[in-house]
Amino acid sequence: MASRLRQNLREFETKFRDEIKADRERRLEIHERAETRIRVRRLDRQHRLGTLRFGMLVLLLIATAVVVTVAMFETLYIVMG
Repeated sequence: MASRLRQNLREFETKFRDEIKADRERRLEIHERAETRIRVRRLDRQHRLGTLRFGMLVLLLIATAVVVTVAMFETLYIVMG
């Protein structure tokens, strides 16, 4: 009876160790997936902000060109007028 109790205890300890190992692996996998999601979100946000900044830069350059052109022609009209 004592040997059977020891065997059951050993089996229980072995299963317990296996469960701990499996739990650690699951936690590591969850952590890695979370890091990947964070990285993807960060890259997506940077891409969207970069596109927005580029669009604003293009609009600002066009607006500057329009303002300079209008100012140049008005100055020319005043000087020639």
